[in-house]
Amino acid sequence: MLKTRLLDLTQHRGADLGATEWVTIDQDRIDLFAEATEDRQWIHTDPARAAAGPFGTTIAHGYLTLSLVSGFLLDLLVVTDAVVCLNYGLDRVRFPSPVPSGSEVRGFGELIDVQGLEGGGAQTTTRVTVRTADGIKPVVVADILTRFLP
Repeated sequence: MLKTRLLDLTQHRGADLGATEWVTIDQDRIDLFAEATEDRQWIHTDPARAAAGPFGTTIAHGYLTLSLVSGFLLDLLVVTDAVVCLNYGLDRVRFPSPVPSGSEVRGFGELIDVQGLEGGGAQTTTRVTVRTADGIKPVVVADILTRFLP
């Protein structure tokens, strides 16, 4: 985790932000996400059918895994004197590998870019790579844009 002030943020461009704690992606979490988003595709919600499918089990929605990135960012980068921290958008998102139900995931961060904003704020681009405990390939790689305002 990196803790810094707005004034010093640009000095950390390229910094490795470390890793977050593990989060379990169990079937209950997957089912709740399916209900919230109305994406009830069998590969996510039907364990019996998914057992005979390409992954041998249900898998998390890519967007479920991506949604965890917002919380991961709070654990990776803290700007101590920012009054407001806003999700501004995404530059790039990929889902290279599935997340089987029951997996644990965590995020790894890298501060890719920092740009000053009018009024003393800053916009960061943070690459968050999400991995499973036993995965060789990442499950999400996303460049997240965040605005920190004084």
